[in-house]
Amino acid sequence: MDNQAKKTALRGISYGLYVIGTKVGDDVNAFTGNWVTQTSFTPPLVAIGVKKGTNSSEGIHESGVFSVNVLETGQQDLATAFFKPMSRVGNKFGDIEFSTHTTGSPILSDALSWFECKVVHEYSEGDHVIYIGEVIDAGVNREGKPLTLQETGMYYGG
Repeated sequence: MDNQAKKTALRGISYGLYVIGTKVGDDVNAFTGNWVTQTSFTPPLVAIGVKKGTNSSEGIHESGVFSVNVLETGQQDLATAFFKPMSRVGNKFGDIEFSTHTTGSPILSDALSWFECKVVHEYSEGDHVIYIGEVIDAGVNREGKPLTLQETGMYYGG
């Protein structure tokens, strides 16, 4: 296989940028992810990919829940804030406010919209875990256009 051709072809896949959260006990965690897609209308299911061996992956596995915060175009700084672990103090990650709803997973106050899921399936292959979640709650903070990876000038694909 031509590795450069593979890399170029895989970089052609369209991605959004999201802040994905989870809750384990009284602790909450969030990270920036881009592997999110809806997989069913009835019931409403989504799939997310999370790197194996991370606190986030282990948290979703243990709690069986996660939130997806849809970011708005122009919110690249909010997305990059969650590239590295952030300490939680009360209802903030640094100066980023969040609340909790049905699952206890963090919902960012500045997100465009959000949804919460309970895990119904887990697939562990390669270097990521795929979680299939049933959407059990959702909200819209405002109308707007979702942030895409392409907008940031970053690429994901190997």
